[in-house]
Amino acid sequence: MNHVSRAASTASAASPTSPVSPASRAPRGSTRRGVVAAAGAAGLVTLLAACGGGDGGGSGEAKDGGKGGDKDGSTDGSTNGGTDGGKGGELAKAADIPEGGGKVFPDRKVVVTQPAKGEFKAFSAVCTHQGCLVKDVSGGTINCPCHGSKFGIADGSVKGGPAQRPLSGEQVSVRGGSLHLG
Repeated sequence: MNHVSRAASTASAASPTSPVSPASRAPRGSTRRGVVAAAGAAGLVTLLAACGGGDGGGSGEAKDGGKGGDKDGSTDGSTNGGTDGGKGGELAKAADIPEGGGKVFPDRKVVVTQPAKGEFKAFSAVCTHQGCLVKDVSGGTINCPCHGSKFGIADGSVKGGPAQRPLSGEQVSVRGGSLHLG
């Protein structure tokens, strides 16, 4: 009878109503199923990142097809019709940037200014306060609509608002009357 009672106690330990949890019965360490699931998830994340467009920004801003403008008319269509593909491509005509002002290119996340005649500066269009894109250039400042930060057109320095750091500078050059990044 000893043999039967031992089998009964073993069966009751494995029963679903047993106070012993299934996790306590599982072997310690990674299971094959867990490793395969983790590898699959990592592969999926990599695939989705590769399909994400590659702008690195993740701002959620709508794209306009790479033509250098957006639906609110912040550029006037004077760019080269979308052949500005990557860094170094034509951004705009130098004549399109007003002296003492500038223009925001949201699709490229850059703002170009002309603080003095023939002097062009470029800065990141991403506000250093909370990452919003700056909206316009007026009154000698680059203006962020989210919380009112203002940056100088000559050096990107903070002129007002909650931002504490200046806009980072970008390289811009003039070639053949056109502005090019990089």
